[in-house]
Amino acid sequence: MDFSTIFSSLGGGVFTLLAFVVVISVIVAIHEYGHYIVGRWSGIHADVFSLGFGKVLFSRVDSRGTKWQIAALPFGGYVKFRGDANAASGKDGEAMQGLSDEELRHTMHGAPLWARVATVAAGPIFNFALSILIFAGLAMTVGVEKTPLTVAEVIELPGGTGDLRAGDILRSVEGMSLESGDDLPDTFEALKTNASLLNYEITRDGVDMTVLGPQLQPALVSAVSPDSAAHEAGLKEGDVILSVDGTPISYFGQLIPIVEATQGAPMDLLVWRNGQELPFVLQAKRTDLPLADGGFETRWLIGISSRYAFTPANETTGPFEALKLGVTATERVITQSLSGMYHMIVGKISTCNISGPIGIAKVSGQAAQGGIDNFISFIAIISTAIGLMNLFPIPVLDGGHLVFYAYEAVTGKPPSDAWMRGLMTVGLGLVLSLMSLGIFTDLFC
Repeated sequence: MDFSTIFSSLGGGVFTLLAFVVVISVIVAIHEYGHYIVGRWSGIHADVFSLGFGKVLFSRVDSRGTKWQIAALPFGGYVKFRGDANAASGKDGEAMQGLSDEELRHTMHGAPLWARVATVAAGPIFNFALSILIFAGLAMTVGVEKTPLTVAEVIELPGGTGDLRAGDILRSVEGMSLESGDDLPDTFEALKTNASLLNYEITRDGVDMTVLGPQLQPALVSAVSPDSAAHEAGLKEGDVILSVDGTPISYFGQLIPIVEATQGAPMDLLVWRNGQELPFVLQAKRTDLPLADGGFETRWLIGISSRYAFTPANETTGPFEALKLGVTATERVITQSLSGMYHMIVGKISTCNISGPIGIAKVSGQAAQGGIDNFISFIAIISTAIGLMNLFPIPVLDGGHLVFYAYEAVTGKPPSDAWMRGLMTVGLGLVLSLMSLGIFTDLFC
């Protein structure tokens, strides 16, 4: 059964909420478990490990005296260590009084500096580790493109597919070399032909030959971005766009200037789907896209990805290569996130690029509808983002605590309790302001 049909009987709002709860619960559980297990290894006792906030629905106390609980509001979680006044790890002065040196050693605030640093840093590190393992797991199961470039499947198209077949090894198209998938983008850029069938040089069963095959990159929808114009209009994977406002479309590159020229005005699309021609109306959305050099460009997009007329064959990777790919993918998410934040701060891109809980919930549901691989990838992306956010030097966040510990390492003593309380109040205000901004952009952008 396809993952997107598991809850097909549920309403859209229920499905979206359920997907959001799954995403947040997995990420929070990993983050808080990082704090808990490293704290335990470092000799710091955890009094409470909670998934969710508010009324406790289920709880049990383990042999070490830690209370494990699930609370009614599944939008976060926390670990309350011995000596903490609250979930943000504020110091409980009264509880700390009268404790022996041995007892103080097992509190968050009486443990050695190295133990506190390791315990606090473990949450974000576990988030990054989750992302790396997910990306690596997808590389090992879904695989990476096979070399030499080999056809796994030829996609059905309205103009036909010629004689190209699964298993064919591609050598060139219209005389341009195709040694690997890396050659496909340049080849497509050089072609830009309206012809529906092209000449492919292939090797089939050890024999070199030339056959007719489909347009290399037709206006074929390979994926629909969550919360995009195409998603709202009802376009689906496998659709082929035949025309826009009456202008015929032969290959995907023709769409880009046409969509850009509309500047968000309504467009009439004629789409081929399973042998039928269907009309759609949609409006492109203004979008800030990251560039390879770390900058951004503003584009008008309908939110579809294209694909080639054939599916390249994949081969699974070994664990070491997969792990390397996982690290690279996680680094890419971090780099693009930091670049986006910088460009929003300096005013080069819109703050509408910030998503709050409503936006994340909506995209969670759409990612789940896109299939299990898509949903798991989304978890990895959000896990990286939450790990990164928690490293910001804001009091109440993990990064704020690490700044306090850095101060203690330099001066030999922690900030005073009064300063800590004041800074934690300021930090809480900043976090609530960011959440409010996210909700505002969800509702009004």
